[in-house]
Amino acid sequence: MSDGPRAPLWPWLQQPLQSALQQLSGHHAVLLHGPQGVGQFEFALALARSWLCESQPGGSVPQMACGRCPSCHLIDAGSHPDLQVILPEALQASLGWQASSADEGGDKASDKAEGKSKKLSQEIKVDAIRAVVQFSQHTASRGRAKVVLIHPAERMNLIAANTLLKTLEEPPGQVRFVLSGATLDQLLPTIRSRCQAWRLPMPDPMPAAQWLQAQTEGMSLADAQVLLAAAGGQPLTARDRQQLGLDARSWPQLPQALMQGGATSLTQWPLPLVVETLQKLCHDLARTAQGATPRYFPASSLPEAPDLGLLTTWSQELGKVARHAEHPWNQNLKIETLLLQARAIMRPRPARAALR
Repeated sequence: MSDGPRAPLWPWLQQPLQSALQQLSGHHAVLLHGPQGVGQFEFALALARSWLCESQPGGSVPQMACGRCPSCHLIDAGSHPDLQVILPEALQASLGWQASSADEGGDKASDKAEGKSKKLSQEIKVDAIRAVVQFSQHTASRGRAKVVLIHPAERMNLIAANTLLKTLEEPPGQVRFVLSGATLDQLLPTIRSRCQAWRLPMPDPMPAAQWLQAQTEGMSLADAQVLLAAAGGQPLTARDRQQLGLDARSWPQLPQALMQGGATSLTQWPLPLVVETLQKLCHDLARTAQGATPRYFPASSLPEAPDLGLLTTWSQELGKVARHAEHPWNQNLKIETLLLQARAIMRPRPARAALR
């Protein structure tokens, strides 16, 4: 979870930002891609902030924003007239950035007037992109540039993405685009071809673990390393998982607890996190089945890997559940079903053979 526009850039992103500013200075549209749990939105916002910073001489390669000029203060307040940030409604609060009524297409105001409780959308809809097109056609209010930030870009529905294409290809005046997303293959090829791609690197494990250790009083470096591995090396994801109740000492015990039917703590987790955890376990078992080192769990914590074909089927089934994990079905019943399935798949081979 972000601490909002005022949050300083995470330490592992400062050097990548300097590199990005030097390499991307001549491009009107940038596509940032990489893992979200390292601060992708914050990085995209820092890039936009640097492009708009008024302490830098015009025409030079941008440097990191000063944080003191009027432009930087306006971005801190979320009210810069030359910056438009487009997010799905469901992400606005967690990222600390509330969209304007124009970005939302006016629906929220009418729903509020009628007393309706509207479910927040996970998509970026066409009304928001139409507002982007209109925004891009106006002259910059502060004279330096105009910037549109769209995150996550893969959340644009098909109509929205197609609406953006013409403006993205031939942006008027001083407008620049920064699109950020985790998965390039979910974007239209025509969107990708109009942008300069730039991959956000993963942070080095030791500095990331030290940062994570500093976030929680009493956490040891060894526990921070376990949580970081559990999050696939993504420090912000590790921090958020720890806040949801993921414990560094119980994580290595989870595979055996699942196999023995004792992983009751998972029933208290949100369904998407349960599915993600089972996917990680399936991934590590598949790696050990092929003689590779596991990525998320300590090797010593894993049972003997089931048949690779069985793991492949399990992975496919978990993928189907993951695509609909936000569906309002009976969460407790669904989690219990998933845990029973995991236990059955992870049974020792002789026990499985005896059932045939």
